[in-house]
Amino acid sequence: MPRSAIRSNTLPAQVRRYFGLPQWELAAFLGVSPELVKHIEAGRRSLSSPVLLRLNELARLLPAEPEPPATVAPAGPGAVFPGWPEAAPVLARLDGCQHQAARHRRQLARLTAALALARRWEQALPGLQATAPALTDTSAGAARRRRWLAAREQQTREALGPAAAARYQLLRVRMEALEAEAAALRALLPAHD
Repeated sequence: MPRSAIRSNTLPAQVRRYFGLPQWELAAFLGVSPELVKHIEAGRRSLSSPVLLRLNELARLLPAEPEPPATVAPAGPGAVFPGWPEAAPVLARLDGCQHQAARHRRQLARLTAALALARRWEQALPGLQATAPALTDTSAGAARRRRWLAAREQQTREALGPAAAARYQLLRVRMEALEAEAAALRALLPAHD
């Protein structure tokens, strides 16, 4: 079982967390190797004076009190960014959501129609199989009819099987999610008089 990493509280680690920098990027800013930053954060090496001076350029911007971990922003337009968002990217995403939802709706309609047909065949097949030619009938026509019935039975089983049900439910969930996203995007747009 892999060990979990111990969170470093060294100054470079605090700077990295606050500014969201990976070790390699802090190393590039400091002009040192990523390996050195790793060793400094682990406490195996210490900062040289020139590196400490460069690090202090960022460290002096750290808040006096540590900030609480970021949480999900409260819902509603303007909760994080004041004012309304630029309309063009919102409209583009809204158009994409509506297009994809409509495509999923059409696919669901086709699947629903195929399911209805499969249900009809499910009801019809027992009667057709009861009147199928006996296995002792070796004529070409009888063999062809038995193959046709077997193929139709297989198609019906597949159309009513778990894979088809999963496909239907996944499409339905995607369509509902896209419609919900489209409604939320419409709410972001300013009302037009």
